[in-house]
Order: sequence, then C-alpha cells, then structure tokens
Amino acid sequence: MTGRPLPLASFALAALLPLPLLALGALLGGIWLWAAFLYMAILTVMLDQLIPLTAGSAEGEEFPAADLLLVSVAIGALTALPVATWAIAGEGGLAAGERVLVFFATGLWLGQVAHPAAHELIHRPRRELFRLGAAVYSALLFGHHASAHRLVHHRHVASALDPNTARAGESFYRFALRAWHGSFVQGYQAEAELRARSPWKGLHPYAGYLAGSALALATALLVAGPAGVLVWVLLSLHAQMQILLSDYVQHYGLTRSQRADGRLEPVGPRHSWNTAHWFTSALMLNAPRHSDHHTNPGRPFPALRLPPPEEAPRLPWPLPVACTLALMPRLWRRAIRPHLVHWHRPPTPAQDTRA
Repeated sequence: MTGRPLPLASFALAALLPLPLLALGALLGGIWLWAAFLYMAILTVMLDQLIPLTAGSAEGEEFPAADLLLVSVAIGALTALPVATWAIAGEGGLAAGERVLVFFATGLWLGQVAHPAAHELIHRPRRELFRLGAAVYSALLFGHHASAHRLVHHRHVASALDPNTARAGESFYRFALRAWHGSFVQGYQAEAELRARSPWKGLHPYAGYLAGSALALATALLVAGPAGVLVWVLLSLHAQMQILLSDYVQHYGLTRSQRADGRLEPVGPRHSWNTAHWFTSALMLNAPRHSDHHTNPGRPFPALRLPPPEEAPRLPWPLPVACTLALMPRLWRRAIRPHLVHWHRPPTPAQDTRA
C-alpha cells in the first residue's frame, strides 16, 4: 500500500496517544506506565517493520487542523513536564522502578514528539505560534534552539559553518558538545545582527529564553523541591540529547559544494537524510522527511514529501533506530558507511575549518 497520504488523524493519534497513558501512569503506575514506555520504545518501530507503508504527498492541500495539533502537543509538553517531575520526585507513591519508567517514557515523548511539534511551531509565521514553540524549548532548557535552528542551521546546513551538521567520522559525543555550544553562540550572534539592523530593538530573544527556563525550574522547585529541579534538568537533558541525535543523524557526512564564486550551492534534497517508515513519521510529525523541510521550510508537516531514493539520501532504519545506532560510534560508522559513499562530498579547503 503506497502513495496514499496519511490523514491528519493518524498524526494526532500517533503523537497524542502516549499522553493519557503517561497521565494514568503518573497517578496509578503499573500497566499504564509499561504501556507508555513500550509504545515509545518498541511498538512504534515494530509497526514500521510490520506494515511497510510509504505514505504519499498531500501537496496542494490545506491543513487547517495541523496547527491545532501542534498547539495540542505543545500544551501537552508544558503539562507533562511538571506532572512527570511530580511523579518522579514528589510524593506520588510510585515504586522506584515505576519512577524510572515515567522518566524514560516521558523523556522519549518529549524528544520524539514534543520537539518535532515545537520545531514546526517556530517555523510558523504567526507570532503566537512561534512563541509557543519557543516556550516548549525554553521549558526544556534549550530555548536558544528557536533562534539557532532558523537563523544558523537552515542557512549553513551541510557546511562547516553549521555547528549542527555532523562531519563524516565524527562521533555523536564530540558532535553534541560542539553543536550545543556552537548553536548557542551563533544563534545569539545571529539575533544580535538582526537587532542591529532593526529600528525596533525590543527584548533580546535570549533574555526571553532564559526567563522561560528560569520559570520552568521555579515550577520544578514548587512541584517537588530541589529533587524536582534535578529531575526537570535530567528530563530536559534527555530530550536535548534526542534533539541533537536527530540533527546528527539527519545531516551526517553530507556537504554542500562550493561554487566558482565562492558561495555554497543552494540547499537541496541531497543535503539531508530521510526515512520512509510510516509510523515513526506519523509519531514525529513527518520530521523524517527532512530534505523537503529544508528546501521548503514553510510547508505544513502533513504535506512534506519523501524524495525518491535516487534524489536524496535515505536511511534503511527508522529514525529512532538510527539515533540508537549513533550512540555507538564504531557500530554507527560501520553501518552508515555503505549508505554514505554515494552522497558524501569531502569539503573543499575553503569549507574545511577543522584544525
């Protein structure tokens, strides 16, 4: 069964179903927590393999309910963080093992569902939607991503100028440190340059991100004391790691060539890795269709197209599986090497800024 676009209800069901499971698990523990964890960790990948459906494009259609789904996921994330913090660090009565399940199930949902929703929101032209997406990232102590992703990553992707593009042979752990620091600094610089050119200064976006993160940690303190702050930070780091893993995998080893005039070639389909697995695409709001997002950043997520494999790199594994492989550098390099050979272009001397 191929070529038929997934209805928006499929995205909603896949993305939102874990939330009631997590809520019931936080209150009651037991089977509800196992259901939420197994859904995020195992069932999604199993469905990808058992039902090899590749959904077609819905190009040209309107999706008035798409933003409503994004808002619902974002509000769910801003609610799930304090609830999970209370369940793990508070006096909810869960056993130690159940608290561990809450942590990992919630962290996986934040990284694999809330992040794609926030990512879509920061690309929406309506200011209130952008601010909601930035609020989710700020709650995850990662607010600068709202600036760095749009102003740095999309501009410099697949080049040495982009801190969030992994170089061939670079381990995830080395990449993560470089990407976190580099995106924070370059995002700040990009916002400062915009402010310098604008007659309307206003509040620096980074001040808003830091204020949002401070408010998040104050909420954690109110919910469960100092232990709550620690849990909130750990949940945020768990989600941040998955965000960085996605960046690492989706651009690993891909480079843009330099034209005769010294500028980089335009961003094209060949500068992002994609996956054709239907259920994780629904769960992650079509984030695995990454090439089309980079060439058409404003396109609604239900309409993102999957380029043919001869036009754009395609991973043989669902994105969560690829991210798991990336945690094991030697295994990842061995697994990705035969798929990278066709698409990898070593950077020119002008591009390669490594020492």
